[in-house]
Amino acid sequence: MTNEHTLVPENQVDDELPDDHLEDGEEEFETLADYHRMASLHYAQAAKHHRLAADADDHGHDESRNSHSFLAYRHQLVAKQYAEMAVIESDDLGEEVEVDVEPIA
Repeated sequence: MTNEHTLVPENQVDDELPDDHLEDGEEEFETLADYHRMASLHYAQAAKHHRLAADADDHGHDESRNSHSFLAYRHQLVAKQYAEMAVIESDDLGEEVEVDVEPIA
């Protein structure tokens, strides 16, 4: 059950990622939702590469497995950075939240 797409490290998995190179002066992200969307996209890409790495390993294709493992890890790191930026850029960060706690009788 060999999948040609799986065994070729230079596949189209990452084609759906937006171009990171923006024109001069153009804002990269305008809302926190943009950061969350990018984090989600990169986590999804990491999952795809992990599945492809597993399939390559099942078929004994060490080079393809290693390539997909690296790409999966890289996407995970980028996703974590976007998730961290969403938290850092949040206006609510650091605000105290008042919670009413009723004593237990």
